[in-house]
Amino acid sequence: MTNKKRVAVWGTGNVGRPAIRAVVANKNLELAAVIVANPKKVGLDAGEIASIANTGIKATDDWQQVLSQNIDAVVYTATADTRPEAAYTELFACLNAGINVVSTSFYPFLYPKSAPQELMDMANASCTKGNSSLFVSGIDPGWAMDIIPIILSGMSADISEIRCQEVFNYALYDQPDVVRNVIGFGLTMEQLPPMLQEFSLKMVWEPMVRMIGDGLDNPVDEVITQVERRPLEQTIQVAGMGQFDKGTQGAFRFEVKGMVNGVARYVVEHITRIDNRCAPDWPYPSEGHGCHQLKITGSPCLNVSMHAEDPNEPGPAGGGNATAANRVVNAITAVCDAEAGVVTPLDLPLISGGAQLRTASKQ
Repeated sequence: MTNKKRVAVWGTGNVGRPAIRAVVANKNLELAAVIVANPKKVGLDAGEIASIANTGIKATDDWQQVLSQNIDAVVYTATADTRPEAAYTELFACLNAGINVVSTSFYPFLYPKSAPQELMDMANASCTKGNSSLFVSGIDPGWAMDIIPIILSGMSADISEIRCQEVFNYALYDQPDVVRNVIGFGLTMEQLPPMLQEFSLKMVWEPMVRMIGDGLDNPVDEVITQVERRPLEQTIQVAGMGQFDKGTQGAFRFEVKGMVNGVARYVVEHITRIDNRCAPDWPYPSEGHGCHQLKITGSPCLNVSMHAEDPNEPGPAGGGNATAANRVVNAITAVCDAEAGVVTPLDLPLISGGAQLRTASKQ
């Protein structure tokens, strides 16, 4: 295909690495640049970073220079949680420069109606100035609690609840600082970690719950949260993370509920452990060490379990991260074609993997 979209991948962590692979494999896209923050990665070939063949694209930390290279779209996967001011500055710089952005990092923009007005004003001004668009996919890992429930709801009748579960052991998640200090494993039971505070739960997951309601023409009246935590019953050692002491947080379970006329119709639920022996009465993954499950209570009751394995980065975390990356990468063409502004899954056409299919000569 001619006129491929020139794409820069910004960030080469757990989502950025599979994003590089997805851009390289997509027949409609051309990898034009990779932006890194770690000085040790500067100058490395993108293929080396992403565990594929060399691409000829060398990683750089000069993002301003990249934005001047006739880039059509940026896949922004750098964290915004711990560096919000810098992240939003970088985002708006892309949009101002006329570069479309797809991202897994900026939760408020998943559902613009509930985003802080100041942020929306800044995003809209940047999109208008650059005639650019922004598409943000949520987590869980994005697709599992926005478009998939809407599609699968068409296979049931008399629906009373739509529930999306993540059931996962975070000993397998390669983010030690986040696991301890954001998610809270290893913290005392008296310390409510940042992720489990009501503000955080609503910031990250409320947009997805509300979008499902809009997509099904039954909007959410209010969102409520519920959290339960369990302590470790023994001290454990986790490879790459060190020791987690007995009595510290070992498992948690939360729900973010979208209420319609006083009834929880749309629910995001996380059941998360650092040790599989903790909270033995709670559900375990239907397969492997982690999965996402969609449960529609209706006629019939529909239960769909989704489990991903990536050949480049084995394990449930690697598979889940890859699906999140692939979702936004495969949306790039549609986002580039969209009207300027912040777009959601409800604004875009069905995003498929057609451009990822191998040709007959490449098995």
